[in-house]
Amino acid sequence: MVTSDGAPLVALLLFIAALIDTSHAYTPQFESWIKKHGKVYSSTAEKLSRFQIFHDNLQFITQHNSNPKSTYTLDLNVFADLTVDEFRTSRLGLGFGNEILRSGGNIVDWRSSGDLPVSVDWREDGAVTKVKDQGSCGDCWAFSSTGAIEGINKIVTGNLVSLSEQELCDCDTKRNNGCQGGLMDYAFQWVISNKGIDTEDDYPYQGKDKSCQSNKIGNLAVSIDGYIDVPRNNEEALVQAVASQPVSVGLCGSDRGFQLYSKGIFSGPCSTSVDHAVLIVGYGSWGVDDYWIVKNSWGESWGMDGYIYMSRNTNDSKGMCGINTLASYPTKTSPNPSPPPSPTQCGIISTCPAGATCCCKWKFLGICFSWGCCDMDSAVCCEDHKYCCPQDYPICDMNTKQCSKTAAAFSGTNSSKMYIDALPKTTSLYNYNLGDWFNLLI
Repeated sequence: MVTSDGAPLVALLLFIAALIDTSHAYTPQFESWIKKHGKVYSSTAEKLSRFQIFHDNLQFITQHNSNPKSTYTLDLNVFADLTVDEFRTSRLGLGFGNEILRSGGNIVDWRSSGDLPVSVDWREDGAVTKVKDQGSCGDCWAFSSTGAIEGINKIVTGNLVSLSEQELCDCDTKRNNGCQGGLMDYAFQWVISNKGIDTEDDYPYQGKDKSCQSNKIGNLAVSIDGYIDVPRNNEEALVQAVASQPVSVGLCGSDRGFQLYSKGIFSGPCSTSVDHAVLIVGYGSWGVDDYWIVKNSWGESWGMDGYIYMSRNTNDSKGMCGINTLASYPTKTSPNPSPPPSPTQCGIISTCPAGATCCCKWKFLGICFSWGCCDMDSAVCCEDHKYCCPQDYPICDMNTKQCSKTAAAFSGTNSSKMYIDALPKTTSLYNYNLGDWFNLLI
């Protein structure tokens, strides 16, 4: 006989036994999934909790995929151990809170412009970079923005350049908020105000908010001239825009089916309250079903190599998952800024700013191990290894720390001033000491 005092313990034991019984049936599949996606859990308790979520998502997937009328399928992708709420917190970041406002960009009065292409795929024209992964940072707005700018830049200049989402997260902070959310229009405004944006190679992605790198903000690889807001709830206008270039859009990405999407034409159900930013890169039809080609920023393991096809012409003015409600795209007619001059290379591991002269500060066995920079082009390095002189005043006098055109200028017999003050050297970039040099050689 069990007393009332022992009832909670019995209930707990029965609950644990149920979990163990359930896990025995699914552990091989779960373990295989863990290995495939490189999952690591901090404790047995966390692993058990994740398995329960995984098992619940598996049941949802099985039930959905058994429906013969469904236009798409679901799969145990990398997000299969997350609840919808956890997924929404880590991967979505469009706008701020519940209210999303247009920023006041130009709005074209769209009207029917005649025949449009039956299908468009900007990937085939080389106007779309590889699928990227935002990680656990709600900066989808930055990826949507760079994707649209990358597209129009390729169309106008012929060059496809991958641009820096991290620079937007770090530096576009007046109205956007990095991993906590933002809007594409605000990002376009920042790029216009900054006169351009850096490349992904030069300002690589970190997946978290960092301080703005002021030394990189002037590296302007691609510029835009303006941006256009597509009228809300106007699918014909959106089709016309996508026929011209890739377009940034907002949609609802927090529904379970979207989280676990694998392939096919996504047809909901889903809310039309937008919380995620993506990029439309084309459209087409599959039999009687029309669709958008949408590039996401959750890596290539999600969906169809990082893409999702979404139903088009749904008889809902807001579009599937609200895709017609928040669309915009950048405009470009001007050439890109000239690239900044390259730094001056000093030896193997040190550099000086462009236009500066490298001067050795410390040399051993004919090899310079420490460099300084003279803030002049083709300067003369003084023998004291501390100062430098311009090339038209090449004579160094370290007693007076002055430079002259001739040695006679320092004799005191010439009444006219034939000398100028010498300049001290500044430290070169990546200026390693002797120990660092030997570490590099080992």
